[in-house]
Amino acid sequence: MNKFESHLGYTNMFKEEQLTLGIYFPIESYKGSIPEMQLEQQMQLAKKAEEARFASLFVRDVPLNVPRFGDVGQIYDPWVFLGYLAAHTKKISLGTGSMITTLRHPLHVAKAAASVDRISGKRLVLGVATGDRPSEFSAFSVDREQRGELFQESLQVMRKVWNEDFPVIHSPSLNLQGGDLLPKPELKDIPILVTGHSSQTPEWIAKHSDGWLYYPRNIIDQASLIQQWRTLTDEFKPFNQSLYIDLSENPDEDPTPIHLGFRSGYKFLIEYLNALKGIGVNHLAFNLKYGTRPVDEVIQELGEEVVPYFPALSNK
Repeated sequence: MNKFESHLGYTNMFKEEQLTLGIYFPIESYKGSIPEMQLEQQMQLAKKAEEARFASLFVRDVPLNVPRFGDVGQIYDPWVFLGYLAAHTKKISLGTGSMITTLRHPLHVAKAAASVDRISGKRLVLGVATGDRPSEFSAFSVDREQRGELFQESLQVMRKVWNEDFPVIHSPSLNLQGGDLLPKPELKDIPILVTGHSSQTPEWIAKHSDGWLYYPRNIIDQASLIQQWRTLTDEFKPFNQSLYIDLSENPDEDPTPIHLGFRSGYKFLIEYLNALKGIGVNHLAFNLKYGTRPVDEVIQELGEEVVPYFPALSNK
């Protein structure tokens, strides 16, 4: 029995041998690091994606604008933005790709995540990561060399305070005794996806996460990684990845590479997604940053021509 079988966010996105699709915020194309992020337009596009049966909408946690890294994500604090997004959508999964737990106190992350999961009706899928930008670690006075240990501690603390009443926890970051965290998730847990390796071994990730969130790579290397992942898990734990696309107006256009993805027509995109499904990818979220067409046209075309092959799984 899957512990998340009644969790809407999980069941929208994940089923063995199935592939579903999502979109990263900002849902727009832009040059440079900073998107426009016009909120009314973003919510209209989010609703359009939900109506088209995309399975998820993902936000990112980028604490600071560091220009040389080239992208600040959706600008707004991810927890605040997720609350706003939850109020403007109904069923679509809300994902984080990913929350930088090493830069946040684990009790704050646990409370925020539980709040969003409650407010949204069990729709949060919590992607977590250690982070890797040295300037952010120094800004928050966090020892970057300790990020692996801090990451492990964060996951252990969150799971304990979600599941137990008045737990006692003594760790390097907290000394919890005589207090309790509220609200708790309705299921006393939230699906957690570990991003990349997050300074952990694949064995640790397989044991302590509910799925793996990885980066786009060539299909042969990705297939090998997924095969390894499946040998480490006794039960189904989904494999997820992102993909940058520039959807051509010509449905027959062959692919040309762009950063972490490609430009092509929708026919090749469907072929490529079927290949990823064949190697065991369970969820893929598009990033439209490098697109050259109006984004509402892209969402419309994806919804009409691509998503019907890989729709959200709840009430399929």
